[in-house]
Amino acid sequence: MPSSRTDLPLMEAFYTVQGEGVFAGHAAYFIRLAGCDVGCVWCDVKESWNAEDYARVSVQQMAEDAFQSGAPIAVITGGEPAMYDLTALCEALHSKGMRVHIETSAAHEIRGQFDWITLSPKKFKFPLASELKKAHELKIIVFNKSDFEWAETWAKEVSSSCVRLLQPEWDKRDWAAPLLVEYVKQNPQWRISLQTHKILQIP
Repeated sequence: MPSSRTDLPLMEAFYTVQGEGVFAGHAAYFIRLAGCDVGCVWCDVKESWNAEDYARVSVQQMAEDAFQSGAPIAVITGGEPAMYDLTALCEALHSKGMRVHIETSAAHEIRGQFDWITLSPKKFKFPLASELKKAHELKIIVFNKSDFEWAETWAKEVSSSCVRLLQPEWDKRDWAAPLLVEYVKQNPQWRISLQTHKILQIP
């Protein structure tokens, strides 16, 4: 029997193409859970913050809907999905033969069996030290010039195999882009991630 709740507050779920990070361009089914206690000022889904605004949906139903979409990957996002024990949801999705990814700030323990963990540390609530080595992908949002130093701080904490990504905050991309290019040229252990779903104008 799964160790976590079998229902979770669901803001939205949809089949699209992953827009960011290592898996950009891959077909993926997004499960956006409601609830966040991190509160990034530049968050583009602030409506996801209050879990009480959304109904709880069974993990079995979420997994079935994901499977029926035909997507090979399910991405659990938020909000801050690590607020919840996702063991049961991961088990339900894996039982359907799907890969399970999570996008998290790791401000909470990451509970569940994931095939890919994207860690995006936030200044408003730091990641737990215990979770840093779990990340397969470190994604730093560049909002200010000081964020390059911030990125290096966290790069020292993740595993050597973790992919390091710098991503311009969407509204800052015009000035950030040339800085990112020069930074990656000088520091080739980093890659640039872009929000391709916004460029392509897809959900």
